[in-house]
Amino acid sequence: MPKSILLSIDLSDPQSSNQALRGALSLLDEKDTLHVVSVLPPFGLAMATGALGKDFEKKALLDFGHALKQWTLEKVPESVNARPHVLHGTVYHEVLNAADKLSVDVIVLSAHRPAFKDYFLGPNAARIVRHAKQSVYVVRN
Repeated sequence: MPKSILLSIDLSDPQSSNQALRGALSLLDEKDTLHVVSVLPPFGLAMATGALGKDFEKKALLDFGHALKQWTLEKVPESVNARPHVLHGTVYHEVLNAADKLSVDVIVLSAHRPAFKDYFLGPNAARIVRHAKQSVYVVRN
């Protein structure tokens, strides 16, 4: 059994996040650690972020952190040692980096059923599965 799990969730997709959480909880013992991560994508060109205001990125990250903490408090049972982490950047890159930095045993994430276009573009879940040093548990939607 893993001692430390990284659960990657998408706060904008409650159904897949809840499914991934159920999968992660099925792998955990009471003394294990659940690192709950969610990634805020980059904001793009400096011109675009400049138009949004100089503190926009800082405020967005702060708000995102509050939302992740609230999700964790509401969804993860109190008996679980859960630690929320806000990541900022490209989803697959940030999840892989966090898994390495946190020295987790398993990455748990949800993935939609692949469409034809996914065979050419490679969604985040596929990239994480291909490049992770850890075992990856994919919960299908």
